[in-house]
Amino acid sequence: MRKVVSTMTATLLLTDPLFLQHDPGEGHPESPARLRRILQVLARTPIAGTVMAQPRSATDAELAAVHSPALLASLAGLSGQSAEIDGDTFVSPDSVDAARLAAGAAVQAVEAVLAGKARNAFALVRPPGHHAEPDRAMGFCLFNNAAIAAEAGRRLGAERVLVLDWDVHHGNGTQAAFWGRRDVLYQSVHQFPYYPGSGAAPEVGRGEGQGFTVNCGLPGGNTDADYGMIFEELLLPVAQAYRPDLILVSAGFDPHRDDPIGGMDVTERGFAAMCTSVRKLAEEVSGGKLVLCLEGGYSLEGLSNSVHACIEVLAGRDDSFATGDVNADARHALAASRQALLPFWASVR
Repeated sequence: MRKVVSTMTATLLLTDPLFLQHDPGEGHPESPARLRRILQVLARTPIAGTVMAQPRSATDAELAAVHSPALLASLAGLSGQSAEIDGDTFVSPDSVDAARLAAGAAVQAVEAVLAGKARNAFALVRPPGHHAEPDRAMGFCLFNNAAIAAEAGRRLGAERVLVLDWDVHHGNGTQAAFWGRRDVLYQSVHQFPYYPGSGAAPEVGRGEGQGFTVNCGLPGGNTDADYGMIFEELLLPVAQAYRPDLILVSAGFDPHRDDPIGGMDVTERGFAAMCTSVRKLAEEVSGGKLVLCLEGGYSLEGLSNSVHACIEVLAGRDDSFATGDVNADARHALAASRQALLPFWASVR
């Protein structure tokens, strides 16, 4: 007899065939093959304690909580068309509908976790979202899934939301959405300088939001151990002091050592260690309320294996960061971020 897993104790995985219909064009790295490979690996090696479901589309109000009327009207006008938004960002006839569904999946994941209907959740979506600014689609992204989910979390009663971004590219769109606010803490570890050019250590927010943007820009070549240092000595101490009610992860897997776009040296076990540290943080401060949203990752093997490893962690497996020598450049990046945050967070001293 097949064991039935209660959704209340399960990791919820949200995805839909429509995501495979978003096609930026031949040779584009953000291809349908990315999600297709993830789903193939999950089908081949199922993970106990997970439940797969299809998401709903985001409402107009959910999109408008982050994006300007002009952007929403512009994207709506591209529905059913093939078009170039910029040199990186293209839409096919189903792309806008897929993007709206991706944002809805992120919101639905938050709803399920906050309502106690799922232990935690992973929105396996495309297109990705963290480059989409309030008034601009860019960087493969149309709507900012994580930012829309964070706003949903706030509306549903989470007083403080953490968005942690480990994609190799800085999430300029998410940073812009919450730049002047303290009810959402944005943290990013990324390659710098690199696309889109933002994410320097002194970028800490403005006004009431000063100190509630945390950036650590690393040079290329950083390993699992380097990322472990950044998590353990910067990101996690600030997050523990902030004590979020909900944690969202912009889970990009382009820091993988095999990624053709990124320049990092992270393995799937490194991603599992990152996910373990965030899951344990959520268990400590927010009753386990944790949602991952898929962002980048362009090595089909590296992406699919890393996603699988993170879902294993969400379902209960633990991984530790690798020990070993830490890159001197990573230490310099950590020192720069600490210096920028010292006026705001005693926990980084």
